[in-house]
Amino acid sequence: MTDWTVTTAGEFVFENTRLRAALGKGGVIAESDKREGDGATPIGRWPVRRVLYRSDRGPAPETALPVRPITEDDGWCDAPGDAAYNRPVRLPYPASAESLMREDGLYDIIVILGHNDDPPVDSAGSAIFLHCARPDYGPTLGCVALAKDALREVLKAMNPGDTLGVTPG
Repeated sequence: MTDWTVTTAGEFVFENTRLRAALGKGGVIAESDKREGDGATPIGRWPVRRVLYRSDRGPAPETALPVRPITEDDGWCDAPGDAAYNRPVRLPYPASAESLMREDGLYDIIVILGHNDDPPVDSAGSAIFLHCARPDYGPTLGCVALAKDALREVLKAMNPGDTLGVTPG
């Protein structure tokens, strides 16, 4: 089991190397203060669950984690009060849900993290993922993002039981 770390300064520690990481446009906050739509990356540690990827944009990532291609109807519910809040859904969905089939490349590879999922607490934040960064490492909406090639390299070393933590520093 490996405990992966991202610092609040935007550094992902990987095999004694520090990779640049993008964090939320709302900064970083204590996990207990995280709220839906605040754009902040929560400080905390979560299990690494599984990987989703765009098969039309590249091969499946090499990893020991469960991997599945994203389909046109894959979404993630971000509607507080909905029974599927912070859960995968099929689109179209009657409540607010974001499409995982994004055109901007940010979700070409998504690592699902166990943030607020066991069970989800209403309005405590949804869809906190590790995903691909913008070319300029622009801020996320609360996720952690790495360059696509760096994310592929990290995934080669990730295993079931690993965790990802956002820590001060």
